[in-house]
Amino acid sequence: MIKAGIIGGAGYTAGELVRILVNHPGAELAFVHSESCAGRHLYEVHEGLFGDTGMRFSDTVDLSGIDVLFLCSAHGRSREFWETHPRHDSLKVIDLAQDFRDESDGYVYGLPEWQPDKIKAASRIANPGCFATAIQLGLLPLAAAGLLTGDVNITAVTGSTGAGVKPGASTHFSWRSDNLSTYKVFTHQHLAEIDRNLGIVQPGCGAKLNFVPMRGDFARGIFASITLDCSLDGEQVLNLYKNYYADAAFTFVSDSPVDLKQVVNTNKCIVALEKHGDKLAVSSVIDNLLKGASGQAVQNMNLIFGLPENSGLKLKASAF
Repeated sequence: MIKAGIIGGAGYTAGELVRILVNHPGAELAFVHSESCAGRHLYEVHEGLFGDTGMRFSDTVDLSGIDVLFLCSAHGRSREFWETHPRHDSLKVIDLAQDFRDESDGYVYGLPEWQPDKIKAASRIANPGCFATAIQLGLLPLAAAGLLTGDVNITAVTGSTGAGVKPGASTHFSWRSDNLSTYKVFTHQHLAEIDRNLGIVQPGCGAKLNFVPMRGDFARGIFASITLDCSLDGEQVLNLYKNYYADAAFTFVSDSPVDLKQVVNTNKCIVALEKHGDKLAVSSVIDNLLKGASGQAVQNMNLIFGLPENSGLKLKASAF
């Protein structure tokens, strides 16, 4: 059994990570650390875990007895953690923050559909951002074929859990309910990792990403709508995407339009394509807490330890 530890256990992503790991056939939780919740039962904070585990949050960190550590603290806290906690050579690390997504300090960018072999050989993984996952999975086949040029216009709507567990003006129910808004227009922090990686997949990529993020009136999920010029016809672009993702465990190409409920509560990404003249519309949908965070982290863990990629991740969508 893979022994796992979690740092920053009180947030949404950590709660989902615990939910997956306590039911994972090849892993067991050694500790879940939280400075703010130390001593409390996990289910007192993550109420969906009631009946699944009697573990309590820890206020101490012992890295000697675990095989993999998941870092779920706020952005910037991962580098701080390693300043005070030495890492033993055999410890695998999966960081869900953005601190190492530039692949600095020996970290490998953990998007399995892009570089699974590098992930399998890695000891440190930088888990991708949620918007970055949805957008990159919508664009990777085009980049691999050298077809990204000109303007790429992206509008992506995320649920309220994407803002984290701490309440704020834009997550308060009375403001969010029956509401829609943009934020960080053209400046979202995930653009850095997207631009970097597309430039590696398609050297000299001259595409300009015009990204408009939006806050949606729902709890979880991301719906990304991408439009761009494309010289391929509809059948060619469909074959391009299906061939690219033929071996992907969780990314699927749909012949018909998609909706968010097809992926919420799963580690799937579903991509749908529509061609009109020289314009291509790509829809890419994920659950921001799973394929956009904790599910993908466990997918990376499975790859590192040689487990089936879908171990612990056979989750049914909440569609009805």
